[in-house]
Amino acid sequence: MAREAFIMDKTETLKDGSKVTIRNLTVEDLDRLMNFYRSLPEGDKKYLRVDVTNRNIVKQRIEAAESANTFRIIALKGDTIIADGALELTTEEWRRHQGELRVIVAEEFRRKGVGMIIMREVYFLAIEKKVEKVIAKMMKPQAAARKICQTLGFHEEVLIPDYVKDQTGKSQDLVIMTCDIQELWKELDQFYMDSDWERCR
Repeated sequence: MAREAFIMDKTETLKDGSKVTIRNLTVEDLDRLMNFYRSLPEGDKKYLRVDVTNRNIVKQRIEAAESANTFRIIALKGDTIIADGALELTTEEWRRHQGELRVIVAEEFRRKGVGMIIMREVYFLAIEKKVEKVIAKMMKPQAAARKICQTLGFHEEVLIPDYVKDQTGKSQDLVIMTCDIQELWKELDQFYMDSDWERCR
């Protein structure tokens, strides 16, 4: 059964004062999303869970998200996607209070605040969906992603050796991190208070 339509469309301000559009991803964004994925460094693409250079796979995942419990958010500068975020829920009763978070940002827009904006929107979605605990999964070599999660209050729960394979077929350790939803908001709120965001608004 298809879920209720998820619609988001707003304008946000980055730390440098420039404007970006934050909205839900649709299948009409396929070409833009492929361009975004192609722009990512090879080191980033290597550790993603699917081959994002495969147009059919990317399209299938967009279509699946439109009818499943996955909510996709993108940030655009003009007509160009510069960040992609997702909140993935489960239909399993024993894990219905959990949500998995995923965010990736174009290299040239990192450290400008767009990732935190996406994180904040995912947080609001999680609250709306009654999520209590947020989960992030990554391969061990993704040190930058782990550091960001730690900054936001995530704690490493488990490391499973040789559990997944990267895009080259090499086995990698899987790191699972979790964060209580209220702790995530506290860290996000502190980030905005400590940054020079307000003077840009």
